[in-house]
Amino acid sequence: MSVAIRTSQNVVLEYDPASVGDRILATLIDYAVFFGWFMLTIALPARLGIGRSDFYVVLILMPIVFYDLLCEWLLNGRNIGKLAMDIRVVMLNGSQPTLGAYLIRWLFRIVESAAFLGGIVPILTVAANGRGQRLGDIAAGTTVVKLKPAVTLDEILIQPASENYTIQFPDVRLLSDRDITIVREILRRSDEGALIRTADKIKTVTGIQSNLPNRAFLETVIRDYEFIMIQQ
Repeated sequence: MSVAIRTSQNVVLEYDPASVGDRILATLIDYAVFFGWFMLTIALPARLGIGRSDFYVVLILMPIVFYDLLCEWLLNGRNIGKLAMDIRVVMLNGSQPTLGAYLIRWLFRIVESAAFLGGIVPILTVAANGRGQRLGDIAAGTTVVKLKPAVTLDEILIQPASENYTIQFPDVRLLSDRDITIVREILRRSDEGALIRTADKIKTVTGIQSNLPNRAFLETVIRDYEFIMIQQ
């Protein structure tokens, strides 16, 4: 089951929820980071005979305790494990997760940690929830999705236009590269409803009037935009 996310351009994109396997592997990577931090700050000084106070130990543990909260807040919903697995925390309503949402996820992680039932609670919750949510996600209104490339190599390459190419919609210059990337993604998905919404949004933003079918209209928008960018 995919998760529909509405972008700031009011276009709905669908993402696949991160699988249980993706999230377990991401967590194992995070544990490897914790182990490396422990070896560097605890084991190595002990090996070298360097004394450590209780305050030092508490100070060293703080980055591990707040790791998920700080990473997800500062790295746009991702920590090292999520970066490696190409997954990210998103709000179900498509908005950027707030610090409060990250805080709720972090607090619930205490309940869902390996100290409680061997970590089985989040595994069962994610597996049973159609949107890939653990308890913290449900409480915060978030989920974790598997990111897909916004555009393929074939889509990045600008198709050469003939020298006598005629621009049909000059006002496409009002669009941004991000807008065009979203249009490409919608065309790739071949969702008729998304095509209609995207075409209507482009016409609203640019003021373009056209009777072309939605797909033909969007393809023309891309060609015009690419030609204008080449000429600049």
